[in-house]
Amino acid sequence: MENDEPASPDPSHDSTQSKRAQIEVIPCKICGDKSSGVHYGVITCEGCKGFFRRSQSSSVQYSCSRQSNCPIDRASRNRCQSCRLKKCVAQGMSRDAVKFGRMSKRQRDSLFAEVERHRQQQRLQANSVQEPQPLPAYRSSKEPREQSSHLIPALPPAYPYSVEPELQGCPPEVHPYLDCRIGEAQAQSLAYRGSHRRGFDSTTSTPEAILNMSGSEVGIRPFDPESSFFSYPTSLHIEELSASIVRSHRETTQYRPEELQALRWKVFSREEIHAYQSKSVDEMWQHCALRLTDAVQYVVEFAKRIPGFRQLGQNDQIALLKSGSMEVVLVRMSRMFNTENNTVFFDGKFAGTELFKSLACGDLIAAVFDFAHNLCALRLTEQQMAVFTALVLLNADRPCLEDRERVQRARRDVELALSHILHRDNQESLLHKLYQRVQVLKSLCALHIEKLRWFRQLYPLTVHSLFPPLYKELFGSDTDIQTLTTH
Repeated sequence: MENDEPASPDPSHDSTQSKRAQIEVIPCKICGDKSSGVHYGVITCEGCKGFFRRSQSSSVQYSCSRQSNCPIDRASRNRCQSCRLKKCVAQGMSRDAVKFGRMSKRQRDSLFAEVERHRQQQRLQANSVQEPQPLPAYRSSKEPREQSSHLIPALPPAYPYSVEPELQGCPPEVHPYLDCRIGEAQAQSLAYRGSHRRGFDSTTSTPEAILNMSGSEVGIRPFDPESSFFSYPTSLHIEELSASIVRSHRETTQYRPEELQALRWKVFSREEIHAYQSKSVDEMWQHCALRLTDAVQYVVEFAKRIPGFRQLGQNDQIALLKSGSMEVVLVRMSRMFNTENNTVFFDGKFAGTELFKSLACGDLIAAVFDFAHNLCALRLTEQQMAVFTALVLLNADRPCLEDRERVQRARRDVELALSHILHRDNQESLLHKLYQRVQVLKSLCALHIEKLRWFRQLYPLTVHSLFPPLYKELFGSDTDIQTLTTH
């Protein structure tokens, strides 16, 4: 039988084999049967491994006689090959996936951490059967944090998106708090690492420089979308396209849903809010420009991984980023919005509109918060959010495109992927509402440019000398401002 994982000549081979055996405590991600290791990038059993290998033949064509939502488990996995393959792709299985023996040390550590977490969950479940544990006592948010030494219990989501842990393209970064427990020190270390955990440099990066950076340079595993996609939209192509966009979204977000879930209790104190309000207008603008540039850099890396985007000429890529990156940032920001108290995650804590008072742009801030609140009301899943952001970016109506038809083809495929996901989730009515949000995004970005023009008239040296190059290139020149506002 074919073996995905190449034999290792390393002296630690026995140790690696032992660790590989430990992976088998995690059931197959496809059908739930006993797994036999990592196959084509996902922990699966031998049956699903062989099925996926056979499905890659060019002569194989599967179809579902139902509604493409058949349950796939150990008993039913052979009843619908189409839905089984769809689940394989959604989980991240790929012939080009990183094999176990070639994973980076971080990926291996993450995988083994998942194994350990699974073992801990099994032990906790066993203990709970023997002796139920009392729930942790409620701690008022008004109590000083230093007086609380116990671990914080799991809280309701800070935003209405499901975590969907079953859809992982590769082993995720695993953190100690994923047991639904978190310590103060862990929260602090997470709160301030978002914009620094990959190799971006806000002070020197430009669109051309970032587009030419490899995935390894920014700490993300390489991925070549062009090698796995066809030039015409088939059902398998749409499935693979959706899975690729979702995987790329997850690998290039500043914070994962579970991280924000763990940090939602961190809010700015009145003293901290006053400190931000006491900043001068140009100081606060410079600070927010840096934070926005951090977010844009993740958007650029996401764009590089969208099938179809990489096939465009660099001039068209930059044109799409100049006119669309801010829109994608605003959509992604809604993931970090807490509808319970109308706050957004900023600088390591959740902040309300009052924190941004010194920007002197109250109407823009209020409009951004309203957009985030209204988008949250749609209760998009992470999958829907991922494909929607790709749709927002790939807009053939952007100015200065050289090959508009090629952009239109790429967008059409993404539209099909979004329609497919919404149909599968029985939420077709969301499509019209999402297109309405696109129109709001254009208005918000035009307002941002208008405020930037006003600020630059007052503080031209700040924009010229202190703003990040990427921010200036995307939003700051006279030509760009005129182009974006007329669009």
